Amino acid sequence: MAMDRYVITGKQRLEGKIRVSGAKNSSLPLLAATILAEGTSTLLEIPELADIRHMIEVLEHLGCGVVRQNKAMYINAGGLESCEVDEGLMRQMRASNLILGPLLARYGRVKISRPGGCAIGSRPMDQHIKGLQQLGVKVKEKHGFIEAWTDQLLGADVYLDVPSVGATENIMMAAVLAKGITVIRNAAREPEIVDLQNLLNKMGAKVRGAGMDVLRIDGVEKLQPAEHTVIPDRIEAGTHMIAAVMTKGDVLIENVVPEHLEPVIAKIRQAGASVTLLDDSIRVQHRGKIRGVDLKTMPYPGFPTDMQPQFMAMLTCAEGTSIITETIFENRFQHVDELRRMGAQITVEGRTSIIRGIETLEGAFVEATDLRAGAALFLAALAAEEVTVLEKVDFIDRGYEDLEEKYRQLGAKLLRIYQEG
Repeated sequence: MAMDRYVITGKQRLEGKIRVSGAKNSSLPLLAATILAEGTSTLLEIPELADIRHMIEVLEHLGCGVVRQNKAMYINAGGLESCEVDEGLMRQMRASNLILGPLLARYGRVKISRPGGCAIGSRPMDQHIKGLQQLGVKVKEKHGFIEAWTDQLLGADVYLDVPSVGATENIMMAAVLAKGITVIRNAAREPEIVDLQNLLNKMGAKVRGAGMDVLRIDGVEKLQPAEHTVIPDRIEAGTHMIAAVMTKGDVLIENVVPEHLEPVIAKIRQAGASVTLLDDSIRVQHRGKIRGVDLKTMPYPGFPTDMQPQFMAMLTCAEGTSIITETIFENRFQHVDELRRMGAQITVEGRTSIIRGIETLEGAFVEATDLRAGAALFLAALAAEEVTVLEKVDFIDRGYEDLEEKYRQLGAKLLRIYQEG
């Protein structure tokens, strides 16, 4: 499949305002949750991204009616007719597994193939399956398919071995219509979980504790459709913050929740940039030299793995040596070889990379291997001498809405070259 490329002329100082879109990682579970109610739910600020389009295709395949008007999306799950998802659709995106919980809650059965997505390491579904089994779901796996069914979901005490975001969301969505009380321990604490709780409660569910590591769900008989606005994308916001620093710029990032970005803000300040917090926006100004910092990715509220590649791009040009330890995904250093093509001095030992800062990166031919690696190379290109050609930018489209347009308005020089086919 031919993919588009960017041609980026670096060393342009970025200045002005940029607005963050709705969070991709919140939109996907919210879309899945609309299956739980008969009738039409309305979701606002859902970004236009490849992953969102895949999720809509999954919902339409199941028999939902989906209409988008500007920033509003209307999902009518009244006519749901299928509980099976086509293998081709599942392969395109791992988050399509989020329909497991809602379909079991509403229909008591589902058949899907194992999902696909970005190639940054194994994302096992055993936590999802184990949690659902504790709610009384029978599961059969064969030939790459997962079949699950139940006569009645029953509340249970579920302990997650690791605080998996997807598993927490799936179990929450199943438990809202289960009989009795479900408690999820060692639950993921991400803001996206809080966003899902808020939508479910608007639909008539009784969920509390999102944002903490113990969630309590009192099952209810049925849910009604609701209207909800998705939270802003914290990873997009963090990416713009780093762009401001790397281009020696001054950027006001609008539509953010500063609390969701605390570890990122702390590290950017530690590196020597100025970060000013306003109600729902953040101003980032470059102040002199960037200093090296050490960081370790951790589940929320720790430093997000989804910001690690972008941070590495910034640290390639920082003074001194930085050490990054990746504890979440085993293959999350695929951007290292590409950054090295631009002159970066990085050595990788297991899950740790050591970055020796250089004066400036040089333009080169590089390619995105996954979504966040693509974002890192995009940032590196903005800061590099001369021209960088970034191949396979369709990966970046999975998580960033209107990237070219937003960055042109800040003063970036970039051209997208569309591939035929």
